[in-house]
Amino acid sequence: MQDKNDFTRNKRFSFKQIAAKLNFSSLTSALLAILLGLIFGFFVMLFAMPANALAGFRYIAFGGFSRLGDVFYFATPILMTGLSVGFAFKMGLFNIGASGQYTMGMFFALYAGFMWDLPNGIHWIAAVLAGMVGGMLWGFIPGFFKALLNVNEVITSIMFNYIGMYLVDMWVRGSSTMYNSTITRTNYLPQSAQIPSLGITGSNVNYGIVLAILIGIILHIVLQKTTFGYELKATGYNKHAAEYAGMKGKTNIIITMMIAGALSGLGGAFMILAPSGIPGSSMTYEPVNIIAANGFNGIAVALLGNSNPIGIIFSALFISHLQRGGTLTNLVGYKPEIIDVVIAIIIYFSAFAMIMNAAIGEFIKKRIKKTDSDIIEDTTEELNVTDASNNNSKEAE
Repeated sequence: MQDKNDFTRNKRFSFKQIAAKLNFSSLTSALLAILLGLIFGFFVMLFAMPANALAGFRYIAFGGFSRLGDVFYFATPILMTGLSVGFAFKMGLFNIGASGQYTMGMFFALYAGFMWDLPNGIHWIAAVLAGMVGGMLWGFIPGFFKALLNVNEVITSIMFNYIGMYLVDMWVRGSSTMYNSTITRTNYLPQSAQIPSLGITGSNVNYGIVLAILIGIILHIVLQKTTFGYELKATGYNKHAAEYAGMKGKTNIIITMMIAGALSGLGGAFMILAPSGIPGSSMTYEPVNIIAANGFNGIAVALLGNSNPIGIIFSALFISHLQRGGTLTNLVGYKPEIIDVVIAIIIYFSAFAMIMNAAIGEFIKKRIKKTDSDIIEDTTEELNVTDASNNNSKEAE
């Protein structure tokens, strides 16, 4: 009988262990969204051009591996804007103004690059810091209105996307030092203002990606291991409870939006201060009154990474990988916009992935409980039969 009881306990223990290991987390949500998005994206390509769907999908899935330098370079700005959106979201704020902060940071970096005469090794660092300050100032304004006047940050940050874009375009066109009217773009930045290259031939990739990844890791540590990070998350979960506990909710709102703006501003600085594939030249900016797409791409990156800094690092690299591979689909007749469709489908599914994960997890756990109950019932019946036979044997004696 003791052996039967031990068997039952071991069975119950093993099933509980299985249930505990079924952790349908943000990682599995992202993987599920990516899988479903790629499948549906393939069907879209199949519908658009059946003969070349497989070849086009192969470029999307694997084309980025042949352009790793570009993958890392184009991942840098969306990584920073993704961190900006994700960090603000931890505070319960939706920073949809990452584009304006990104653009303002880019302008401040340009200004420092063209107008400041600093030694090599210091100039580019000063320009990066200037970009951070520009984004920080543009993030402060929505944070100030939210904290002191309770104005919805979505409204103010959207408006400041346009204000920032028009101001920067006006300032750039008004500067003969920055702007070259012949090519309708900014001039090349001085060599001293360019972020040092990582040395990959034909690529713009530079130490900006290294700094961006380090910033992501630091943000993760701040959010998970510091009192400040705990206060931000607590305020995001329940502002009133956090204030009752003595946390400074209004101050934290302003600080959070300033940090989010600084991160987006760094994204703009890393983008514009990069050396181009042509030796001695740099990236340039064309003032055409269009809101920077990297700000909105950062929202997609943050959603796919579930606003976790480490997840955002990987989602930025993945999105950039798809984008670089997607640019090769024109070799088999597809328009470049097809990759935007695939990415949009992935992001769409990421919004439902947690719900699907919860449903799948609940289904499996119910199956485990049912199996566990069946084992207990079977064991109980066996024990009853054994007890009855033992009693009959004693009566016969």
